[in-house]
Amino acid sequence: MQKQLDTLKNKTAQALLGGGADRIASQHKKGKLTARERVDLLVDEGSFEEIGMFVEHRSKDFGLEKEIYPGDGVITGYGTINGRAVYIFSQDFTVFGGSLSETHAEKIVKLMDLAMKNGIPLIGLNDSGGARIQEGVVSLGGYADIFYRNVMASGVIPQISAIMGPCAGGAVYSPAMTDFIMMVENSSYMFVTGPNVVKTVTHEDVTSEELGGAMTHASKSGVTHFAYANEVECINGIKRLLSYIPQNCEETAPLADYDSSDEWREKLNSVIPANPSQPYDMRDVIQELVDSESFYEVHKDFAENIVVGFARIAGRSIGIVANQPAVLAGVLDINSSTKGARFVRFCDCFNIPLLTLVDVPGFLPGTDQEWHGIITNGAKLLYAFSEATVSKLTVITRKAYGGAYDVMNSKHIGADMNYAWPNAEIAVMGAKGAAEIIFKREISSAADPAQKLDEMVNLYTENFANPYKAAARGFVDEVIEPAATRQKLIRAFKVCETKAVKLPRKKHGNIPL
Repeated sequence: MQKQLDTLKNKTAQALLGGGADRIASQHKKGKLTARERVDLLVDEGSFEEIGMFVEHRSKDFGLEKEIYPGDGVITGYGTINGRAVYIFSQDFTVFGGSLSETHAEKIVKLMDLAMKNGIPLIGLNDSGGARIQEGVVSLGGYADIFYRNVMASGVIPQISAIMGPCAGGAVYSPAMTDFIMMVENSSYMFVTGPNVVKTVTHEDVTSEELGGAMTHASKSGVTHFAYANEVECINGIKRLLSYIPQNCEETAPLADYDSSDEWREKLNSVIPANPSQPYDMRDVIQELVDSESFYEVHKDFAENIVVGFARIAGRSIGIVANQPAVLAGVLDINSSTKGARFVRFCDCFNIPLLTLVDVPGFLPGTDQEWHGIITNGAKLLYAFSEATVSKLTVITRKAYGGAYDVMNSKHIGADMNYAWPNAEIAVMGAKGAAEIIFKREISSAADPAQKLDEMVNLYTENFANPYKAAARGFVDEVIEPAATRQKLIRAFKVCETKAVKLPRKKHGNIPL
């Protein structure tokens, strides 16, 4: 037996070395951790159980039979994060540049199947040069096997992708179909075609960082949801994100402790400027409503005219969708609509209640928006809110104009409770624009058109630019003092815990893509 134990020990030591000491040193020189170091940082100490440590590739072309590395460039297994089970794969750049082979893919596929069977989140740490070219179509088939399972797992278990290095070509589509993507600044990048191909085809000179770096995708494309300064921060971000979401679609997120000593928030009574055209930061409202330091913003640098993220209210995990008056006056446009819709659908998949904070003057006008499909893209947010069956609460803090009023989780599309602050303006459009249309003849024929316009604006404001018409119709359930909002939300979310809604029987809806 001792001989066999020694063999096991030697093979294990070889597998733990990955591509060897020199390549590990090279990885460190780039400021990157190794695949195993990442796993060790992510999971609770001593909890990781590896699967497939001794798997080897089967290729014999182009001299590959002379290069055999146990594990074949990816570490797969399971462990716990803060006591909760997770499945993890971590690509090893020290072995063939982390390239995906047939057996590399098989290991990931096996892990995905296990995650689905057991209802446990899947975390992928990506650091790969792409398909292993020497294996040809076999490698491409491996990617497709993974893509298919990404789709099957979507909405069943949470899928989180962390891009820790290169992720190019077909490899990008697996992270793109997961729920959240995290990237590391200056060391990770994603693109379908690299700078060299771009140079050849379009004659553009662009670096990998400019083309597909973390900040590019965090601010311009919206491909990544989070960008971190280094790998340690990224791994800590995964841990924090996981704390807001459940194990699978059949469960709810874990409750946390909170301070219930004082739920009155006096600051909210003065957060809205007296001038209705003056901006304010909706994050100031959010911070007063949620449990202390619990707000975790998603897509922070993309489509900043809408704010989305996770938080806790009375220890309960919730998703927040809020117009941001400090950016573009909080209007809805293409990017903010798709950003909001994606987040709403995730929360609905995983039983996370939704809070919508409304201060929206409408949809952004202009040829650019119309020509790029604001109609279809705006409809995505409307569709997402209408489809969602989780608890849905809405607070109108100031403006709710036009179609944007309907879209932002109005009573008409299934919100459970709708509150408005006393200064809320719920109307088809702003008072000035409405007066110019309704009273056009009176204004143009007046001796002093400017004075007449002011009179008509005041008349319209008095009659319509307030929450009481909507409250009289039952479209707003209660007009409340801002300082009481947190109390109201705690009670409403509590009473909605047992909400049960069945959608019409269908294969699936046809969201306007």
